[in-house]
Amino acid sequence: MIYLDNSATTRIDDDVLEAMMPWLRDEYGNASGIYASGRRARVAIESARTAIAAAMNAHPAEIIFTSGGTESNNAILKSVCVESALAERLAVAATEHHAVLHPAETLEHQGVPLTILAVDRSGRVVPGQLQTLNVPRTLVSVMHANNETGTIQPLAEIRREIPNAYLHSDAVQTFGKIPVDVQALGVDFLSFSAHKIHGPKGIGAMFIRKGIDFKSHQQGGGQERNRRAGTEPVALIVGFAQAVRSAIEQMDERAAHMRSLITTAREIIQMEIPDVRLNTPSDAALPNILNVSFVDADRIDGEAIIQSMDIAGVAVSNGSACVSGSQQPSHVLLAMGLPASESRAAVRLSVSKYTTPEEIMQTCAILSDIVRKLRGATHN
Repeated sequence: MIYLDNSATTRIDDDVLEAMMPWLRDEYGNASGIYASGRRARVAIESARTAIAAAMNAHPAEIIFTSGGTESNNAILKSVCVESALAERLAVAATEHHAVLHPAETLEHQGVPLTILAVDRSGRVVPGQLQTLNVPRTLVSVMHANNETGTIQPLAEIRREIPNAYLHSDAVQTFGKIPVDVQALGVDFLSFSAHKIHGPKGIGAMFIRKGIDFKSHQQGGGQERNRRAGTEPVALIVGFAQAVRSAIEQMDERAAHMRSLITTAREIIQMEIPDVRLNTPSDAALPNILNVSFVDADRIDGEAIIQSMDIAGVAVSNGSACVSGSQQPSHVLLAMGLPASESRAAVRLSVSKYTTPEEIMQTCAILSDIVRKLRGATHN
């Protein structure tokens, strides 16, 4: 199989698995216990917290472990607007992941005023619409980079427009792939996870800026400084930290490799497939994502392309794994102004450090052949 759905999840690294094994097999003590194995588990967690905090220029006390990006997004939005009562109004970009859009809609149904921020054709938040949100007790949520198109949002510029509001960003797709500095970005809250950077599934974290009175959304225990109840999964946390260390050490090398692959894919697809639209910007985008759609997409079924590629041994997607198979147009591409037919027929290629140039060339040839056959079938 050629695996090109790395924005959905990635293969776990051998060094990550190796770091986790002692904590799965031998050192299984509860980190809240005062006995020796519990104390060793606590030391491992705090060491991991320190390493992850350093990778984003944060203080260790600002890192709170969760089960992943979805929980982090839900916990931040709901706590800020409900349990912590820090914000009375909410604004989110139209292209956010459903892990932000759905809790935002739930909060709106509960009486929290919600503003949906428009984006331009590249998927970036349109300037000027944030001025009315620059007031206290407002939470603005704009993801660092989009999971479907790879478009990077200018968070530092957004922060300058709303110095009086709280700013949250879903950085699940960026942390470990491009520099993420919470001080430079000016965020108050950040969500991120391990399994997008060759770490284990089931572990993520929140950055909560020091001094913010954040109350736990998930209750039932005093873990994580009373900000997230639940027994800490020591092995997953240790694996998360190892994945982060490797990602930071190899960031430039990985980015150059992935960007070269995506550039190759761009060139081949544009040359070999007529009437194609590249929805990923050539600049200010993640190095590992290419989203394409077809101008005559009313004659092409996007699910048919993905299924045909799967039969040919290539794993790709049409965007978020959380809504895969829904047959619905991509809300991201619709917000960018694409017709519903093109938004429904988009294909996302997302590479990793393990992807080879040969796999990219083979994938592009398969995609070209499939599109040609599907277009020919609609003419017959």
